[in-house]
Amino acid sequence: MALLVFLTLLPIMFIVYLMIRRQLPADVSGAAGWVLTIIIALLFFNTSLEVSLKSSLAGLVSSFPVSVMVLASIFQITFMQATGALQRIVVFIKTLAPNNKAAQIMLLNVGAGTLLVSIGATPVSILPPILLALGYSTFVAVALPAIGFDALCTFALLGAPLVVFGDLTGTPLVESAQVFSKFLPVISTLIGFGMLWIVGRFKLIKEGFIPCILAGVTNGGVAIAMSYIPFLSSGVVLTGVVAGICTILMMLVYLIITGQPIIDRSNLTKEDRSIEREMSLLTALSPWLVLVCILLALNFYKPIFDLLFNSIAMPIAIIPGQIIKTRMLWNAYTWVFISTVLAALFIKPSGKAIKETWSKWITRAPRPTIAAGVFFAIAFVLNNSGVQNTGDVWKVTNPDSNMIAVLAQASANTFGSLYPFVSSFLGLFGGFVSGSEASTIAMFTKYHLLTSKMLHADPLIVIAATAIGGGLASVISPAKLQNAAATIDALGIESQVIKTAFTISILLTTASAIMAMLFV
Repeated sequence: MALLVFLTLLPIMFIVYLMIRRQLPADVSGAAGWVLTIIIALLFFNTSLEVSLKSSLAGLVSSFPVSVMVLASIFQITFMQATGALQRIVVFIKTLAPNNKAAQIMLLNVGAGTLLVSIGATPVSILPPILLALGYSTFVAVALPAIGFDALCTFALLGAPLVVFGDLTGTPLVESAQVFSKFLPVISTLIGFGMLWIVGRFKLIKEGFIPCILAGVTNGGVAIAMSYIPFLSSGVVLTGVVAGICTILMMLVYLIITGQPIIDRSNLTKEDRSIEREMSLLTALSPWLVLVCILLALNFYKPIFDLLFNSIAMPIAIIPGQIIKTRMLWNAYTWVFISTVLAALFIKPSGKAIKETWSKWITRAPRPTIAAGVFFAIAFVLNNSGVQNTGDVWKVTNPDSNMIAVLAQASANTFGSLYPFVSSFLGLFGGFVSGSEASTIAMFTKYHLLTSKMLHADPLIVIAATAIGGGLASVISPAKLQNAAATIDALGIESQVIKTAFTISILLTTASAIMAMLFV
């Protein structure tokens, strides 16, 4: 058993080695780990090459809500950058909440960060230059955008991780969201205090106590409302969008009540003012506004939702007996492409901007897309190791030949009733390796289902705790921190950020683990 557990974990340890010691990117490390997983499954777990390759393909298809969404969101953000729309939005954000540092941190990193990541933008690419322009240090400008949105990572990319969770566990979206929402008011608030500590230690925590509580409770409270109030639950995949907007509004109300200015244009440069004159804010926001309007119609108008989510689910079965509902006409990535094209009617891009969008997109998009998909491929090989063709359905005939079953048995024996507590830290590890909450869910779901069954624990709580741990790993993810550092020409600072952020991520994950023990 010990040898089988070691062999099962070896591909993940190999990926960690490649990323940390060899400093290889996630796509290369993940691909190498995928090859090693197939070799181990073939040699030690009685898994044919056919099963491994079909499992990998099934994993890639299952990753579409994440991997193709990455492809689509990079297309949209590249278009907005090439046309100047993104720069116009950045200029506006620079004017917000100038005299209250705590409120400004909550507004930008929790409110705007959650909103941006929910619609497919990347806070670690957009916010660092803004924070630097507002006078924050390079250390802070890298750290805060990587942690501010972490609580609601489940609703990133228009709910892509939530969709993956629902599909892999067979749980309806609304019920899935209810499981996650229990954690979020506490986690969001603790993230706020973590950011205040990074910027000004206990002095700023004391000064910013009220805005931090307001932002955290609003951000997490909206998630609860969206999952439990019947009318709102129709649009549960838009939870991050609504939560981000409500958090921003809450901070603006707080500033108004306390008599502090909301807008200050004094820090705008001559170049900033020139950008303002070239494009209106509404025009710049048009790709996101069109996208949100389309998604509101798709999710709140029940006939359309039922049609695209249920009736036209576009199911395929790459492995006999395992149905994957692709829902290509409902998934957000389709509408990100469409909304970007429609927004071109308002932005009116030049030929040069279109050419620049295309050339940068085909350069930027493939590797992050591959990185998003390869960990799903690994997860599906692990899940289907030992599967045998028994006729109409392929299934595991010997639990000792399935890598996940081996891990589940070992974990149940080792951790017993403490397993839900440990699951959060498994998520932190998975998120650190894969850089994605959705990939973390894919990697651990079947493992948790089996282990929780052995221990008579609620598997949904266990999986949710793992997913939240995966989201909290964003602040220590080398790929995301390097991305943030690169946008402000501060490569190298990410190693310093990890040292500080590691302690915060451990504390936040511990809080999630304790909540998992209480809920389970």
